[in-house]
Amino acid sequence: MQTPLPIPRVGVAVLLLRAGKLLLGQRVGTHGAGTWAPPGGYLEFGESLETCARREVLEETGLVIDTVRPGPYTNTVFPSEGKHSVTLFLLADCPESLGAPERREPDKCLGWSWHAWDNFPEPLFATLAQLRESGFVPK
Repeated sequence: MQTPLPIPRVGVAVLLLRAGKLLLGQRVGTHGAGTWAPPGGYLEFGESLETCARREVLEETGLVIDTVRPGPYTNTVFPSEGKHSVTLFLLADCPESLGAPERREPDKCLGWSWHAWDNFPEPLFATLAQLRESGFVPK
């Protein structure tokens, strides 16, 4: 009997933009620990992409975002972890009037900071690295 392959999951990552910079957090205690990534998580059953994006941003940063717009996607396999994610990136403006991001999940993130697209900290989470390598630049 053949072992079933893992089922790909749908990830939603939110590219929050403020004054030309993107919000990134350093992951901890989860797959990709030590890497930098935008807020995000997995799409829940019956949830729209926009609802998932708003939920993940609120849960992880405390920020309440309004309008999200569609962006690119990545298709990433993590062979050593037996994971496969199709990540849909959504974009949202995050004016200073929304306040500073909070570290609401300290077991998953060391903290949040803003970074220029051409000056990210290293190492990047695989999906974000793949997105940058594709030549995408958020606007």
